[in-house]
Amino acid sequence: MSLAQEMFAIAPAMGKANLSASQLKLLSGKARWIFRVGEAGFPTVPTIVLTRAAWEALQAERTRKDVKLRTHWVACLFKLVGKDAQPPLLAVRTSAATHNAGLMPAKLGIAAPANPEDSVDPARPLAKAIKNAFDSYGFGHGWTGRQDDDRGKQIVLVQAVADGEIEQFLTRNATTGLLGPAPVDGAPLPRLPESIDALVALMDAKAGRHMCCTVAIKRGHVQFLSARPSQVTAAADLEAAVDRVNRKVWSAQNAVSRVDPTRLAQLLHPRLKSVDGAPPIATGLGVSPGAASGTIVFNAEDAARLRARGKHCILVVNETGPADIEGMKAATGILTARGGMSSHAGVIARITGKPCVAGVRTLSVDAGEMLCRIGDREYRSGDRLTIDGSDGSVYAGTLPLAQPHIGGAIGKLLGWSDASRTIAVRTNAETVESAMTALSFGAEGIGLARSEHMFFSPERMVALRRMILSEDEDDRSRAINGLVDFQTGDYSALFSAMKGLPVNVRLFDPPLHEFLPRTDEDIEETAASLGLAVRALRLRLERIAEINPMLGHRGVRLAITYPEILQMQMQAIMAGVRAASETQNEPVAVEVMVPFVSTASEVAWVRERVTTIAANSGLLRTDRARFSFGTMIELPRACLRAGDIAQMVDFFSFGTNDLTQTTFGISRDDAPTFLTAYQRKGVYERDPFVTIDEKGVGEMIAIAIERGKAANPQLKIGICGEHAGDPASLKFFAGLGVDYVSCSPYRVPVARLTLAQASA
Repeated sequence: MSLAQEMFAIAPAMGKANLSASQLKLLSGKARWIFRVGEAGFPTVPTIVLTRAAWEALQAERTRKDVKLRTHWVACLFKLVGKDAQPPLLAVRTSAATHNAGLMPAKLGIAAPANPEDSVDPARPLAKAIKNAFDSYGFGHGWTGRQDDDRGKQIVLVQAVADGEIEQFLTRNATTGLLGPAPVDGAPLPRLPESIDALVALMDAKAGRHMCCTVAIKRGHVQFLSARPSQVTAAADLEAAVDRVNRKVWSAQNAVSRVDPTRLAQLLHPRLKSVDGAPPIATGLGVSPGAASGTIVFNAEDAARLRARGKHCILVVNETGPADIEGMKAATGILTARGGMSSHAGVIARITGKPCVAGVRTLSVDAGEMLCRIGDREYRSGDRLTIDGSDGSVYAGTLPLAQPHIGGAIGKLLGWSDASRTIAVRTNAETVESAMTALSFGAEGIGLARSEHMFFSPERMVALRRMILSEDEDDRSRAINGLVDFQTGDYSALFSAMKGLPVNVRLFDPPLHEFLPRTDEDIEETAASLGLAVRALRLRLERIAEINPMLGHRGVRLAITYPEILQMQMQAIMAGVRAASETQNEPVAVEVMVPFVSTASEVAWVRERVTTIAANSGLLRTDRARFSFGTMIELPRACLRAGDIAQMVDFFSFGTNDLTQTTFGISRDDAPTFLTAYQRKGVYERDPFVTIDEKGVGEMIAIAIERGKAANPQLKIGICGEHAGDPASLKFFAGLGVDYVSCSPYRVPVARLTLAQASA
């Protein structure tokens, strides 16, 4: 394309614009909408476009005394002149794809150049405004921080100044999504001519999003000036998308492809109405979306007590562990000093749908004194806080919340998305309550039921600790027998709730330290419940203490060293299958998954015992149960030896949290203390615990799938780590040929929509 073709009218005063494909590609921001509205025949202020390259060529011509481009430029300017042949006053505007606060505001009321030389002389008003507009993009004063191809995309608009009253309106209501015209920022909507309705419908169809339009109105006649996208609530975006389908402006597939999955989570949780005049007192990591306000509590008992009274509370702790589960369920929101996206607090908060802010480095908690410090301010039990689990902000006092209200729009959109989705979406859940929540969001099974999470109530914790701390096999067997009944009831309820959908039970995988008493008070209570002297209990705790428990005695290693634990779990699982199968018509689909394996021999050892117990139940010879056995792939060696492992399993499920941790050699709980600095300094582009590291961890997964499928073509592939709820990660997984993903209940809608977009 010649430089002369980089100066052209997109809305001439007379006639229509006739643009080439190359010229169309140059249009961005306001220019795109001005051209489209004018092209559709709606009265539009005369406008021409000038690229940076063309402008610089015009300036270079001045030094050579050449006039070829200038002649063309003047001809373009004449396209702003109407039938009356009177040159109008001019306006100069920038037109960028995305708004930048540093861009020059519109320069209005510029007199038309008196002669061709004035039209390019930066000392004269028009050329000076054009120069300033290009300079405001950031390159005018020797600034070279962006790529040259960005320079090539910069354009400036020259318009005739419109005659009449200037008015602004939105094409759709910013809260409800209803087709407008609608007021901007709550300002009263001026009385507008009926022809505005045609412009609103036109802009909505062309842009497919909320737009803020600027028009000139004179004696009832409307002239379009410009438009820009307007940020609105996720609910308004969703309602608008469904309405466009109902109006036959979009197809259902258009709606699925155009809605941003990252915003869906906002529709399922309360959010802050406004934070005007309330600066945050601290900022951490938003690890579970939604906002919550309430009274500060420092322990589970106080949280439960307030909930019983119908009061809202925020559980504030340094970090959470299994003993805090009941408090987390009772609290309205959770605030922790330590932890990240895949920390205990983050995982449990997302499962239960509670807002959570973690990793607040300025927070310190003294639970004994019932106080915490946030920065240099002190807060006590009973004081009030507000947290925003979407962006990690913490506020003093109680801020107003907006409750989610989306009607049936999300159901319609997700129904449309399922028509094109080829990858199943399951949930991570181990309680009936979480499972039912996930089912209401369209989950197609449970992809991860963490069996150790079923022991978080006080009486179960005592039984579990008795088993862990038992000194001999007989002691341990007695403790285990007490756990079978607990787990049988849990599994039966879970299988019944899922009504024939698959339930993947991960065998016992606790880093043991998470379940052991830590504080003096907790140790004394545990000793009393076990009938031990405190000193004897401390000695036992010292004997089983581990330097690095996350890489220690857990997962498959527990099953092999304590086979009675495996025996107990399998007995409970099969008893649960039997109980559920007697109360429903659908066969129970149970998948047993062994975690933290690194060798095929480990899998073989566990498989032999698991399949024997399952076969001995007699259920597999009937049509009441479907049984499969697989493994969680979460260690690099397991990825590399996937071919060996695949020959003895029905499925792989990738635990991306631990696989990221072990591939990087980074503790997922300690990572937030330095990953923020890494991202700020550009060492890491993204937090690998939030969005999958495609080049490292992703390649490990790809290698394992390739080698596993080669050895066992019938192998099913799942993803059950927290990355399965992250849209960017899901798009990557969709390209690996996985059969299903499994995420927290409140992320199920996000996964359904993202995977539909990836399949389109």
